[in-house]
Amino acid sequence: MVSPASPSTVSPSTISLAPPPSVSILWFIADVLQRSTQRPHSTKCVCSVVVFVLVLGATVNVAKPPKGSTVAIFGLGAVGLSAAEGARLSGAARIIGVDVNPNKFQLAGKFGCTEFMNPKDHSKPVQQVLAEMTNGGVDRAVECTGNINAMIQDFESVHDGWGVAVLVGVAQKDAEFKTHPINFLTERTLKGTFFGNYRPRSDLPSVVEKYMTGELELEKFITHSVPFAEINKAFDLMLRGEGIRCIIRIWLKLKRKQFLSKIGS
Repeated sequence: MVSPASPSTVSPSTISLAPPPSVSILWFIADVLQRSTQRPHSTKCVCSVVVFVLVLGATVNVAKPPKGSTVAIFGLGAVGLSAAEGARLSGAARIIGVDVNPNKFQLAGKFGCTEFMNPKDHSKPVQQVLAEMTNGGVDRAVECTGNINAMIQDFESVHDGWGVAVLVGVAQKDAEFKTHPINFLTERTLKGTFFGNYRPRSDLPSVVEKYMTGELELEKFITHSVPFAEINKAFDLMLRGEGIRCIIRIWLKLKRKQFLSKIGS
């Protein structure tokens, strides 16, 4: 993620959240965020990260947890925390984070997770533990690991009759999803998602608006910030799993029109 340097002087009230037909939606969002003074540049760039928008939509638009529902999030990395943020925005009463790394639990609490479950702490299958925790299964489950076993557990952990499981992670090409047909006959629903069921041109500006009004909290996604000269430090943090989002600061001495002409060329 790249954070622009120079502050803008345009009031947010003068910004239209409707992209002209000839303008790419990503350039449009970059332009809106660049001109807004309502939020700092250091956090605006998170909103343009496709993975964040995809997973937010996977929860809000695909899983669609009702208010007061119980949601399980498999995997508490940057992707899983985006899913948890979507569950929080949707008004879920219980958000259960599932991960084998207990060091992630404290941070996940800031994203709405109310409970945690480490599969290593149990001898029973994950789906059975969740069923016991929730009196039959969770209302919604979102898988964010790409691990085929977690995908199966995600589906089998939702409640009979109304449970919806959503797969976000990408499994290896030779992986096989195996489950008993009875899990479908009992009216569990399995869904996949590619872009969070967002229509880019018409829907993504609303995500920007939620951020600009403070409903969507992006600041907590940023755990580190380094200058471009220390970009290798950012990669090390990523490989060690010690950060969610790291801002790479590149100081651009360009006027707004020059910036837009360069990214649009």
